[in-house]
Amino acid sequence: MKRIYLVLLCTLVFNFSHSQKAKKDYAEAFKLAEVWLEAQKDFENLPGITAAVIDDQELLWSGAFGLANMEENLKAQVSTICSICSISKLFTAVAVMKLYDEGKLRLDDRVDDILPAYKLRQKYSGSGPITIRSLLTHSSGLPREAAYPYWTGPDFPFPSKEEIDSKLGDQETLYPASTYFQYSNLGLTLLGEIVEEISGVPYDEYVKKNILEPLELSDTRPEMPKELYGEKLAIGYSSVTRAGEREKVKFFNANGITPAAGFTSNVEDLGKFASWQLRLRDTTETEILKPSTLKYMQNVHWTDPDWTRTWGLGFAVYKGPDGGTWVGHGGSCPGYRSALQIDLKNKRAFSVMINASGTNPSKYINGINGIMSKVESSKENESVETEKDLSEYAGYFSAQPWWSEAYVSPWGSKLVLLSLPSDNPQEDLTFYKHIEGDTFRRIRDDQELGETLVFERDESGQIIRFKSHGNYSEKINP
Repeated sequence: MKRIYLVLLCTLVFNFSHSQKAKKDYAEAFKLAEVWLEAQKDFENLPGITAAVIDDQELLWSGAFGLANMEENLKAQVSTICSICSISKLFTAVAVMKLYDEGKLRLDDRVDDILPAYKLRQKYSGSGPITIRSLLTHSSGLPREAAYPYWTGPDFPFPSKEEIDSKLGDQETLYPASTYFQYSNLGLTLLGEIVEEISGVPYDEYVKKNILEPLELSDTRPEMPKELYGEKLAIGYSSVTRAGEREKVKFFNANGITPAAGFTSNVEDLGKFASWQLRLRDTTETEILKPSTLKYMQNVHWTDPDWTRTWGLGFAVYKGPDGGTWVGHGGSCPGYRSALQIDLKNKRAFSVMINASGTNPSKYINGINGIMSKVESSKENESVETEKDLSEYAGYFSAQPWWSEAYVSPWGSKLVLLSLPSDNPQEDLTFYKHIEGDTFRRIRDDQELGETLVFERDESGQIIRFKSHGNYSEKINP
């Protein structure tokens, strides 16, 4: 009987601890993330940026900043869709592995045994075969692209499937198979053709019926829907010109390159796609794929000779900031950048979309995750809570000419100061403990107290500036 009580007690303690962890309050972290994203949008001259954070099966937070259409002054929404470009490859990989689960293909099947149109010349007589596995891991040695200049503006002439196949005979391998990592849109395009060949169903139809509809990804499509362009589908813009401007990029569709780069989606739909993966990894029931198959895809299947690049079956696989395994993919198409990254250890996912080229969506994922990581570390060291309302100290303060701005915000019983702009906000956060009145002191990394931060008020009692190291920063309206 004592043993039963002990087991019950341990179960209750575990469940309580798990519940406490799941209910951690990230409100202040997300407020700070919103301030940071809004500022970065302005400082980097981004038209619009949308982002979402998923905690297993829950949408933890989402936000939209800036414009989906600058010409019409149309605001971006979390429902705004963008080209997700190479994230399309994940849907193609899932389609391939569904056929694998059904016993309709093997990973070591040769591409030239499956595709009648495959005529690409093997330049290296000693090369091993080009297989489905090597296409999924980008180790096939194939050229990066099909034989068309479809990344060239202003028209971006993406070829049809028939046009791609007609010129395969004019192309040759770059490397012997299974020698180097060589990212290949052509390789994933051929996997889309393999899905068609094996299933007997057009690629677009197969993906819709077997992946998008079962997962209820109603805003994810294997196309750029022209009827939504400039409204729900954000307009894409160029990299920043020397004049500091971004130019409108012409509408395109990826046509035959769709399996590698043709999908559109929004951040919340990609969040659902991530939740499915986290859910599948935690069950024994098949949902589109067998759980073991998804786990197999998200293991490392290719390591480059320099040991710096690792890849799964369709997924990028890499070590996260806390040493755990992360998987995902990025996307870069004319006028759009996107990223989906999944933290397998902590069952958390992040999606970011930007309707502009020449920027890095992964930076924003790293920043949001970094800000969130401070919640735990700051709460762990929190001492006696103060009853003082710290919200009146919140706001923007000038950091000119040394930096642009500083934003001050409450963080539990402390204040936090974030320098703006910031490529690494988690590294640019400074925490302050309330001492008395309008005086605070910096909390060092070793938890000792450092210099003072003193706020000053005008005659009406409003905060107008703060003093640090004997110098002043005036409160501003951004």
